[in-house]
Amino acid sequence: MTERKDDKDRVKESPVTYEAYAEMPDDGNRYEILDGVLEMMSPGPSTVHQGVSGTLYLLTQSCAADYVIYMAPLDIILNRTNVLQPDLVMIRRDRLDIVTMRGIEGAPDLVVEVLSPGSRKRDKVRKAAIYARHGVPECWIIDPSVRTLEQHVLVKEYYVIGNLFEEGDTVLSDKLPCVSFTVSELFQDPGVRKLLS
Repeated sequence: MTERKDDKDRVKESPVTYEAYAEMPDDGNRYEILDGVLEMMSPGPSTVHQGVSGTLYLLTQSCAADYVIYMAPLDIILNRTNVLQPDLVMIRRDRLDIVTMRGIEGAPDLVVEVLSPGSRKRDKVRKAAIYARHGVPECWIIDPSVRTLEQHVLVKEYYVIGNLFEEGDTVLSDKLPCVSFTVSELFQDPGVRKLLS
């Protein structure tokens, strides 16, 4: 039997549950459970990834009165066999009952994935499909290599692209009216600008 390319990241036989994942000894790696499959995440995030994530966190502080905002690493426990770690999540303050000692237990109002070369397929295809199936209303995919932000909006159980924001465009969301920044601002960190130029 031929090993699929994605099989190299699998760590344990399926299905893996949150309970088994929580009992694993800390080996210094980060893992997610995607549809019952325990997968090791890519090596530590790049400086561009971290710079963009940190800047996004600062840019979303305009929403802090209405939302709690968390950055990775943090477990988003959508069910026993889907535990993901997006780069940023926002949860309305009137829904704080999903915030527990274990992580976020339920669908956040927004999840954001910042792409890295090794995470493109996992983030854009596999993880986005899981977020949609579990009712996350909006998912943003930020691609530093082309300096874009894709806004995916939930329609029934699937995402449709609500907008593709490019440099200079102002990011707006009907579901998150407190958000207003330009895509260019995501890449304003001097280290990020240097590495992307």
